[in-house]
Amino acid sequence: MDRFLNKIGRDWRGTAFQPNINPSDTGDVIGEFARATAEDTREAIAAARAAQPIWAAMTPYARGQILRRAADLVSARKDALGRALSREEGKTMAEGVAEAGRTA
Repeated sequence: MDRFLNKIGRDWRGTAFQPNINPSDTGDVIGEFARATAEDTREAIAAARAAQPIWAAMTPYARGQILRRAADLVSARKDALGRALSREEGKTMAEGVAEAGRTA
């Protein structure tokens, strides 16, 4: 079974995990996801605050390029992402794929 960690700053973390269960098939455990602690939350907020001036200093064009690349990656993987959304949230495949497409 896959374990999914939280990324805080440049580090991947997780000590306590919780299963993510497919709501439309409760025998299907998608994976185990790290549960953030209060300290993890404080450190994530601090990391976001530290990153914000770097993002703000970039030109709108440079930020747009990063966002365009992210959209392209989501678009290229919309079927796989849609399947994952369907499995995780119990929605139909068509709904999951459409949601991934709208996200891009």
